[in-house]
Amino acid sequence: MTTTSWLYDERPIRGIRVFSDADIEHTAWPATVPAVASFLDQCHAGSDGFDFQAGVTFLVGENGSGKSTLVEGIAEAFGLPAEGGTPHGGASTRRTESPLGQWLRIIRGPGAPRFGFFLRSETMHNYYTWRQDIGGPGPDLHRMSHGESFNSLLESHLDHEQFVQGLVCLDEPEAALSFTSMLSWLAALDRMQSRGTQVICATHSPILAALPGATILELGPWGIRETTWDQLEVVQSHRRFLEAPERYLRHLLE
Repeated sequence: MTTTSWLYDERPIRGIRVFSDADIEHTAWPATVPAVASFLDQCHAGSDGFDFQAGVTFLVGENGSGKSTLVEGIAEAFGLPAEGGTPHGGASTRRTESPLGQWLRIIRGPGAPRFGFFLRSETMHNYYTWRQDIGGPGPDLHRMSHGESFNSLLESHLDHEQFVQGLVCLDEPEAALSFTSMLSWLAALDRMQSRGTQVICATHSPILAALPGATILELGPWGIRETTWDQLEVVQSHRRFLEAPERYLRHLLE
């Protein structure tokens, strides 16, 4: 990268650094989570800290590995409501998020877009209520099933021209989705990255993570490492179970 090319970098997030005066307690959560500790270390390194590529980045790992904590912190640092929504607003009921978002500084070029959307599976009904209370456009998402409401948001908000070169943060969207719906989301994510939308998605889904061209970061006791789809533990585990479920059931159901 030349000394001036950053001026023309239109990624919503070029990189992330930690504020120099951030009050980080390294012996307390969330800094004690290996992946979060690794992320913070990389945020201190280089001029742009932790580098986020254009297109789609998946964060994959076991429960408790730090996926949601990272996505929530990044979304909040970007200026998105911690319970889901856009920079223009969202619900705020009870703060349960870590202080990570308050420690982080987003690095972006002068012309980079600042619009985005955060879909956080566990609190989206709070966002639906907020949108309904302000008289927002569109259908009443409360009247839909969990999956139907997510598919409606995908069509009306995420997979939409307004998000060209914007940021979309997704926290385990597959929690609401059927197999068929996940395939639809996979196709939508491909369209989004083709338009220039930057997506950061925490997921357990080997289906979503199969998106060609995506960056895959696996989180675990080692911290964070870039990997490929076929090397993901979640992919290998699903394959083993589907090939011979009786091997698992024999031990689980004794």
